[in-house]
Amino acid sequence: MQEVEGSEVSCEQIHQWLAAANAQRQANVELGLNLASLAWDAARLQGYLAEHLEAGCLRAFFLFRRGEMQEMLAASHKLLPMLREQGSTPRLCELLRWMAFAAADLGLFEEALASVNESLARARELGDKRLIAVALNAVGACLERMGDPWQAERLMNEAAALLGEAASDYERMVSHNNLATVALGMFNLLRHSEQAEHQRERKEALQRGSHHAQAVRPHALALGESYLLALSDANGAEILLHQGELAAAQALLKGALANAHEFGYVALIWRMRCTEAEIALAQDEAEQAMRVLSEVLTESAGRAKANIAMRLHHAAYRACKRLGRIEAALGHLECYQGLERERSVTQLMAQARFFFSRMEAERALDLAPASSSPVSRPAAEEDESLLRDPLTGLGNLRCMAARMPGLIRRAEQEGGALTLALIDVDRFKSINEKHGSAVADRVLQELAQMLRDNTRGSDLLLRWAGEEFLVVLPDTVADRAFEVCERLRQAVECFPWSQLAPELDVTLSIGLANAPPYATDLLVARAESAMYRAKYLGRNRVALA
Repeated sequence: MQEVEGSEVSCEQIHQWLAAANAQRQANVELGLNLASLAWDAARLQGYLAEHLEAGCLRAFFLFRRGEMQEMLAASHKLLPMLREQGSTPRLCELLRWMAFAAADLGLFEEALASVNESLARARELGDKRLIAVALNAVGACLERMGDPWQAERLMNEAAALLGEAASDYERMVSHNNLATVALGMFNLLRHSEQAEHQRERKEALQRGSHHAQAVRPHALALGESYLLALSDANGAEILLHQGELAAAQALLKGALANAHEFGYVALIWRMRCTEAEIALAQDEAEQAMRVLSEVLTESAGRAKANIAMRLHHAAYRACKRLGRIEAALGHLECYQGLERERSVTQLMAQARFFFSRMEAERALDLAPASSSPVSRPAAEEDESLLRDPLTGLGNLRCMAARMPGLIRRAEQEGGALTLALIDVDRFKSINEKHGSAVADRVLQELAQMLRDNTRGSDLLLRWAGEEFLVVLPDTVADRAFEVCERLRQAVECFPWSQLAPELDVTLSIGLANAPPYATDLLVARAESAMYRAKYLGRNRVALA
């Protein structure tokens, strides 16, 4: 890479490098990375913040597409504090999504979930439905890598439904591509099962995966999206292999490999060459398969993601076994099994942390003893006040952190029902602007009382954020929760709001999500997806995830 002293570089030169790097986004990854790195270093030395941020995002983008996930995360961590200082922006949401994918691919699930949760929170703050949908899609991708493609598929379908017909070609392409990857993950989990139900399910997974992979192509071609075209064709070739369509798989893979080589998608090339070797094995060409695998194992040593390394060693085990190279076969089998055990432990630990750690940590923090400042009220009363929203008297986020872990644990231990409802006041901003903040506050207070009137004492009622309420209904199946929320919706619709202000009209959009899974973050994300679907369908309704 060209080296230039930052003090010798003009702002115009930095802009030229950035323009040239952007021109390589769908072309030469290596060249784009070099140009972005030049701009990054020069902008940093000269204090050009906007150019520095743009160059940093480009570096992360190119490293991600090369498959250099460790380097991508390292570069992103240098960039992230500066982007956060700019507040919530689409650029920050995008970087956090990339970081989530990279961390999940490396098995760093805690970091992946933290990144994708922040991306989702930033998208909510921006109020951008499209950013929310792609963030939900990324949550699903993390879940697939954590070993739960079923919940991943459900969440991705909900994210797609959130946008519906309003989805752009790019959003449809991303959704179909991720769903194809999830379907492959589902097949691989069921691949060796002899149960009839699992055999049927994996066949259906391949059919869905094939549909989604094919659906990516026209969008990718129209948008000139070379990376997702190569990725979807890699998925398609792998699916065709598992369906026994070897000639079709080989033809599709040949074009995808040429595409990946042209643009420098290194990690994707390793994955596709593994598929190439597996096709050769299926054609009884074990020698050819082993030649390919040996090349890729040598090139990718210490660099390949765990899932690719597992595939490579398993295919090499099969090839060596067919060739009678028993000692080599056992060596590859041991490598495969070691990686599989490590992945399983990492997934289980991540799932455990995902289910419990976040809420338990918040509970410990929020229930810690207060400072030694003078106390003017009884301690119990003061502690209770800390858990209440002062305007509505409902629970606040501290209350949720205190009570939700216990509700989740009990439901999971007993295998019981639990449903969560996210309630949003339709067009609340317009109410505030038209009638004033005093009337808007009265609306929230009336709604809080109507919530109390239409729920049980055992239900957890929370003011979630601004005009949003969260209701947790223990021991309540989804159908029953739907009835409760529909009754509440009708009560709100029929309430004489004009008594508070002339021409005041209030309605609710409500999203429901039920356990399992017994995971607060996922339940909230699914309820939010359902709530946005209710709004998309016309507001003033209840939608079930």
